[in-house]
Amino acid sequence: MAIIRQITIIGCGLIGGSLALALKKRRFAGRIVGCDRPPVLERARKLRAFDEGHTHPVEAAQGSQVVVLATPVGAIIELIGRLGPVLPVPTLLTDMGSTKVEILAAAQRVFGPSVGRRFLAGHPMAGKEHAGIEFAEADLFQGAAWFLTPVSGQDVHGGLSGEFLKWVGKTGATVASMEAEAHDKLCAWISHVPQMLSTALAAALVEEYGEGAPLVEAGGRALKEMTRIAGSPYGMWRDIALTNKKNIQDALLKLEQRLAHMRENLDTRELEKEFGRAHRLKKTPPEKGGG
Repeated sequence: MAIIRQITIIGCGLIGGSLALALKKRRFAGRIVGCDRPPVLERARKLRAFDEGHTHPVEAAQGSQVVVLATPVGAIIELIGRLGPVLPVPTLLTDMGSTKVEILAAAQRVFGPSVGRRFLAGHPMAGKEHAGIEFAEADLFQGAAWFLTPVSGQDVHGGLSGEFLKWVGKTGATVASMEAEAHDKLCAWISHVPQMLSTALAAALVEEYGEGAPLVEAGGRALKEMTRIAGSPYGMWRDIALTNKKNIQDALLKLEQRLAHMRENLDTRELEKEFGRAHRLKKTPPEKGGG
């Protein structure tokens, strides 16, 4: 049976830091190594999130059975190219990136036929509107879906990946598998477009009323919830938009058409029909994630 004695997490921000804290809270007995810039590692040290910190990815990965890439998507793709050729063959490389098609393509280029044994493509559906290790929390993944996009024939529940996924389950996340293309289309609708909507609404309000207007307080809970994630960092979303451009464009176009339909029918029964369609979403019970 595979035994994970050491895990390296490259990218010690909100997601990577939360994973480290989650593992410690669930009594992971091995060492957890962090890799990031010195100021980030210093903040992580104060939180006691990692047992050891490095600024160089190759050094940080030494001695680890599992290496987790928790950086923005562009950096994940670059790190696969840097780390893949130098990691020992038994080492499992996995990621927490928000899009999967281009990440999986990069892994297949680097690992070739052995990609199913050496790389596990993952994406926890968890986050906050604020980035950084200072916002990390041990229960961030509680109740979240942790998507996997395995290659054909990959046994994600065997060996190191299987043991790693047991720890994922202990964090409170539910593992669900799907094809990379389906994942990116789904996330365009349930994650990426909501971010673009929140950003667009907040930007439009600033243009209309100025950045100093106390709009969120005046708007109450609805506006607060609609604009909460507008504070998310552009650096992360830039990479998501670049690597999932077509799916986001398609979803935004369909949404634009529906908004135009509503705009043109504010005084007709078509608006009532739109409300009826929207209410059906809330009446549909959520599907349980599968392994």
